[in-house]
Amino acid sequence: QVQLVESGGGLVQPGGSLRLSCAASGIIFSSYTMGWYRQAPGKHRELVATIISGGSTNYADSVKGRFTISRDNAKNTVYLEMNSLKPEDTALYYCNARFSTTIRYWGQGTQVTVSS
Repeated sequence: QVQLVESGGGLVQPGGSLRLSCAASGIIFSSYTMGWYRQAPGKHRELVATIISGGSTNYADSVKGRFTISRDNAKNTVYLEMNSLKPEDTALYYCNARFSTTIRYWGQGTQVTVSS
């Protein structure tokens, strides 16, 4: 049974930081591209960042220079370090594990709210 369990969300003031974690089980973690997506109320789910097993990363333009994705293959965990948070970063953040276009899994999401 595949499980992706996110943690680390919460309420933070603009300019603040949060670190999200996603612990994976039931998959060969190193074989998967891991990613973070987010969905704000009334909007479509959008890509935030991805990281392949070898460590190469990809970011949405809106988060470049502020967010950092990383992974620890020994711990089956992917992280998202979020700095200089803005109110527009408020969303439900989802962890994603992708093996192929047809084999991918989602976590349940963790809420990030940026507000003063």
